[in-house]
Amino acid sequence: MLIGKVVGSVVATRKDEKLENRKLLVVQVHDQQNKPKDQYVVAVDSVGAGNEDMVLYATGSSARQTTMTENRPCDAVIMAIVDSWDLGGANVYEKWS
Repeated sequence: MLIGKVVGSVVATRKDEKLENRKLLVVQVHDQQNKPKDQYVVAVDSVGAGNEDMVLYATGSSARQTTMTENRPCDAVIMAIVDSWDLGGANVYEKWS
């Protein structure tokens, strides 16, 4: 699993039929200290994430392991919305602050 922040969306009116009715979001990759990297991924949203949400996502064959993405042509999936995380006992991120 990787962590990132939703920074946008992708609209594609013509796409593979297995991706019909699937929301595509642009995720900016963050490191474990919550610092953004200059790296982005387009991911299928399986949990109802929105703009500015911190999310956990998976890539590669793991992206096709959720109920929503099983046997679908995707390489990244958002599978959790992060409420908080800590590292070594220090709070790194808190959604509600």
